[in-house]
Amino acid sequence: MREQKTKIETVNQKSWYDKYYKILFIVPIILLLFSLSYLGFFFYKNGEFIIRDASLSGGTTITLKGDFDSKTLESSLKSQFSDITLRGLTEIATGKSISVIIETSAKPEEINPAIEKILGYNLTSENSNIEFTGPSLSQSFYKQLIAALIISFILMSIVIFVLFKSFIPSIAVIFAAFSDIVMPLALIDFLGIKLSAAGIAAFLMLVGYSVDTDILLTSRALKRKTGTLNQRIYGAFKTGILMTSTALIAILPAFFIVSGLPESFRQIFFILALGLSADIINTWMTNAGIIKWYCDKKGIK
Repeated sequence: MREQKTKIETVNQKSWYDKYYKILFIVPIILLLFSLSYLGFFFYKNGEFIIRDASLSGGTTITLKGDFDSKTLESSLKSQFSDITLRGLTEIATGKSISVIIETSAKPEEINPAIEKILGYNLTSENSNIEFTGPSLSQSFYKQLIAALIISFILMSIVIFVLFKSFIPSIAVIFAAFSDIVMPLALIDFLGIKLSAAGIAAFLMLVGYSVDTDILLTSRALKRKTGTLNQRIYGAFKTGILMTSTALIAILPAFFIVSGLPESFRQIFFILALGLSADIINTWMTNAGIIKWYCDKKGIK
């Protein structure tokens, strides 16, 4: 009885997937093209692919502890500093303000007196945290991070080619990893989020995270001989979606629930969550579709 049920499920799965898999892998490609188009527009408008915060462009970051009216504070400071930005951190449960983060290209000795005048008291180590990064140091650090990201992606691509020794399966894995980076980046630019050094490091982490499920899928589809091709893809899907879901379950509560989390950690968790969500689409729609097409052409059953 169980064997008969398994056969029926396999036939239904085969007929459905064989019919629609080519349509499924087109959807992420459209999303990627849209993301690349937006990044091109963003670069044309701003001269860069990202918005850098003070840690990567140089300037001052001040974290004010306590409950503040960030809108009033921002409007008062913008009359003196045109490039100033404010971000408020609040508790999810109560909505109470925990702190306000102020970023500007001005030096601490220029911005501090203005803030103290508005607040009516002096800034100390107890009620604030002040960080200043010089422009030359920030630019050098930014270039090193980008170079590390590019080198890691190239090395990952070489490892994939050595592992599978086939052009199309290797390109499918690399394509999925590339999409996992481009899609979150486009969304971050659209939301106007300023990337910090921690944010670039999160993209560096995505290079490793994104290929796990792709390698799992490709290895099972090409190298395993047990079961049909659809059964091997489906088995990889069950394992891979469990891996990704577990990572998301670990990341999202830390981002939404934990109060007082440093902004750098919040940005890492947010980017990883976007990348892992994109990985679900790119692995199980695009990569799986390409592998399925490749195996059909090669007669791999």
